Amino acid sequence: MLCAVYRSPKRIDTYLYLAHPADFSVVPEPLLKSFGEPKQVMTIALTDDRKLARLSVSELQAHLQDPGYYLQIPPPPESLLKKELAK
Repeated sequence: MLCAVYRSPKRIDTYLYLAHPADFSVVPEPLLKSFGEPKQVMTIALTDDRKLARLSVSELQAHLQDPGYYLQIPPPPESLLKKELAK
């Protein structure tokens, strides 16, 4: 399976994954509006030996089947205050 990866011009480190060729009709309109005009950054082959940063290939394939896309957002920033208070 091929997967197209798009970068958001509005939100830093935010990516949208769609099965290739991309069908943006599966993405909810409010999400597309907040995402901005998608900029394709790559197309990848989803094979068992491929390593992804934040989820497994099987998890991504499941998202691409239902709901038809995967939105990758950056993790929340680490709270230095909470870290310091935990000491």
